[in-house]
Amino acid sequence: MSRPEPLWPLFAELVNLRGVGKKSAQLFEQMKILTPRDLLFTLPHSGIDRRRRASIREVTPPATATVEVTVVRHRPSAGRGPARVEVEDAETGFQLVFFHARGDWLQKALPTGARRLVSGRVELFDGIAQMVHPDHVLPVEEAAEIPPFEPVYPLTAGLSQRVMSRAAKEAVAIAPTLAEWIDPGLLAREGWPGWSDAVAAAHAPASDADLSAQAPARARLAYDELFAHQLTLALIRAERTAVRGRASRPDGRLSGKVRATLGYAPTGAQERAIAEIVADMASDRRMGRLLQGDVGSGKTLVAFMALLAAVEAGGQGALMAPTEILARQHLEGLHPLAERAGVVLEILTGRDKGAERAAKLAALGAGDIQILVGTHAVFSGDVVFADLRLAVVDEQHRFGVSQRLELGRKGARTDMLVMTATPIPRSLSLAQYGHMDVSVLDEKPPGRTPVRTALVTSARYDEVVERLRQAVAEGRQAYWVCPLVEESEITDLAAAEDRFRHLRAVLGDAVGLVHGQMPPAEKDAAMARFVSGGTGVLVATTVIEVGVNVPNASIMVIERAEAFGLAQLHQLRGRVGRGTAESTCLLIYGADLTASGRRRLEILRETEDGFRIAEEDLAMRGAGDVLGHAQSGLPRFRIADLERQAGLMATAQADARRLLDGDPRLNGPRGQAARVLLWLMEQDRAIGLIRAG
Repeated sequence: MSRPEPLWPLFAELVNLRGVGKKSAQLFEQMKILTPRDLLFTLPHSGIDRRRRASIREVTPPATATVEVTVVRHRPSAGRGPARVEVEDAETGFQLVFFHARGDWLQKALPTGARRLVSGRVELFDGIAQMVHPDHVLPVEEAAEIPPFEPVYPLTAGLSQRVMSRAAKEAVAIAPTLAEWIDPGLLAREGWPGWSDAVAAAHAPASDADLSAQAPARARLAYDELFAHQLTLALIRAERTAVRGRASRPDGRLSGKVRATLGYAPTGAQERAIAEIVADMASDRRMGRLLQGDVGSGKTLVAFMALLAAVEAGGQGALMAPTEILARQHLEGLHPLAERAGVVLEILTGRDKGAERAAKLAALGAGDIQILVGTHAVFSGDVVFADLRLAVVDEQHRFGVSQRLELGRKGARTDMLVMTATPIPRSLSLAQYGHMDVSVLDEKPPGRTPVRTALVTSARYDEVVERLRQAVAEGRQAYWVCPLVEESEITDLAAAEDRFRHLRAVLGDAVGLVHGQMPPAEKDAAMARFVSGGTGVLVATTVIEVGVNVPNASIMVIERAEAFGLAQLHQLRGRVGRGTAESTCLLIYGADLTASGRRRLEILRETEDGFRIAEEDLAMRGAGDVLGHAQSGLPRFRIADLERQAGLMATAQADARRLLDGDPRLNGPRGQAARVLLWLMEQDRAIGLIRAG
């Protein structure tokens, strides 16, 4: 199956377009524009009103004006000054100003006595109206070359609007008419144009309204991107469910023992999630489910019940954590539960060596270890399970896609449960996890202490330290998180060591330090001292962000809080409020706090609802910043805007799944059109899946 013929011109080299030479093609490449197709999806971001006016008197400087003028006289440059050309429109005279005008170009372009159409920015200088370097100087008969509303494109150094605009026009001219892939009912309801008409309209806006994300042409092109993406995810999901899974039907004997000793009833959200997961595992389709829960919503219990279901069905379960600290914490948290159920639980990390490691691997291969908690070490080739039924991946965004697939291959037709403690706005979770089914924990178990959040200026640093001194004297514990200096652990580390020395000078040996550059054994030892109460204040970089659980820690100080993302601050705050003591989070901000920085911190003070915080974060910072493009697996859309077009993503997911349910091979008329869309959007993964089928 090769690229459909109508699309060939769109995937040719840019130099095939009229007016695009080798040099400009290299400049386009800097903008990741390699083909005419990329040009079509690089839309203007604003526009300039260039309607004809009788005189510059009709605008209030500084403003753009397009007027017909008579050239009165040339005043060549004196020394280093600019050359000036005096002109008159229907009502007044003004000057055209040119710096570094070459040779006789001015005389040729603006001969004395000639009529010309000029368009540019009019400004007043010492009371004299000037147009410095007009954008357009044309003979009157070529007036049609200036559109009444001129689109303005994103550029790179060396590339002019004129070259960009001309190249975009050429690309639009070769855009083919394609069969419709959008559901006819949706198309009619939204009033969207056909694909090629939408492309033409998006590149020829007539007003600012045509540049908005809601303009029909733009909304349609954004939908095409989202629909192609969701179609790919739906195909991946169909591929996973087509591989018959193994029905793991639990009998409840082990989970019953755990429930009997819990001492509290799981929340409604936990019960719902457990039921959804167990039903997936009992079916003969492979499970691919995301368990999304806010800080302290009880994900670990849900995951453990799922792991017990795998053991009850006669198999094994694995729980993967991104760091050794978190893996050991899972071990500590789950060990008492496993003992109550009479289940063998073990840990495997990079620290296991020699005979000890060999013994663990032998027990795993024989099925004697029923649940394995581990880090990346579980991916090693020599780790073999007797019968892996369920793989649980915690904080999965920290693992690469290939690592996750590797874990899935450890067991024939293994069910997969992915957990994240980072509440993700719905539109983003659909973009990232649209191929999975989602369970959400949106209730907190009883007994979680609310955390009081306060904003403190850095000028009150000494007061904060004094308060800490009192708290430590009373036997309480605190975290002190150092600022994110930049995306470099070395500089973050310098800040942490600096703060550690300061606090140690005031508070003595009660202060500990943990950061990402420490050898794992040292880091674990520092954490262990804090957990056991040997350290009163733990100075840390964001290494403690996820999962660390010390019930006695009731104070969280975050220095230069404005440097962190909202979701990250929410995660850090979630490290306290885990015990019975009243807990406090102090957000220390710098003197140069911006209005938007203050708003972010205030949102945190107002609410502990991670989902609301995530939506606010998305609105304020944009999708890329919220998830961090590099490790998020979030697609880079050229047109679609996940903040402003969130509703389209949900529509696209429902539509893609509906299309595949009715036409799994995409062989019908709309299915064939959708195949062309996948080629157009370079969804190679999806095309490969259709081929494979």
